[in-house]
Amino acid sequence: QVQLVKFGGGSVQAGESLRLSCEDPSYVCNNCMGWFRQSPGHEREPVATINMHDDPTYADSVKGRFTISKDNVKRTLYLQMNNLRSEDTAVYYCAAWNLWTWGNCASQGPPARWGQGTQVTVSS
Repeated sequence: QVQLVKFGGGSVQAGESLRLSCEDPSYVCNNCMGWFRQSPGHEREPVATINMHDDPTYADSVKGRFTISKDNVKRTLYLQMNNLRSEDTAVYYCAAWNLWTWGNCASQGPPARWGQGTQVTVSS
């Protein structure tokens, strides 16, 4: 299993923006990809996923603030995080499934590959 390479973590103040990038050496066009996060006392949860039609699915907590996208040429997944809140503080992971779907990727089961995680800290 090839690990995903992630960039863009850091510390910001509430209301600011941050962009995460994840390069996938095993990128397969149309396969599901997504972002998860985990904070102390919480299980790892999906934040945003994108399917074969580039249709995104977002957690309710980030709707209207986060945008997931991908570049098939660069084999890279992105997460644009705007208007960050302190409750967004977590370790963020990119992930890839070995499948495609017209629906919600997270409903198809767990991802096949994970990134190493990057810390995002938001101070109010």
